[in-house]
Amino acid sequence: MKSSFMLAVPSNNPGGLAAGISGHFGHCDLFTLITIQEGKIASVDTVANLEHGAGGCVAPVHLLRDKGVGAIVVGGLGARPMQAFADAGIAVYYADQSSLKDVEAAASGLLAGQFPQMRPDQVCKGDGHCQH
Repeated sequence: MKSSFMLAVPSNNPGGLAAGISGHFGHCDLFTLITIQEGKIASVDTVANLEHGAGGCVAPVHLLRDKGVGAIVVGGLGARPMQAFADAGIAVYYADQSSLKDVEAAASGLLAGQFPQMRPDQVCKGDGHCQH
């Protein structure tokens, strides 16, 4: 992981470090964007998610790419957005969201190396039996 990068966490309104983590990446209210510098939180911002219409879960990937995001923490992800994140050069990390209190816990866990990078074989298959 680079010493400086932007982390995205799918969040419930109103976003920010104290916000709850959204259980579904593509349908989250917004993304909390956390700028990491030298292994510490340097700044926090939010960006509204796009409507889940044309492009489905790929449109938010492009939004995050355009904002300069380098990593995202999710509790699950489908194959299409997983591939889109790979194409965009955004690292995807898996965290069991039931064990995370808020967005700050997701950022702290990532910085502590607690979350594995998600593998393509871990994506949701659309059968309702996935992590999120």
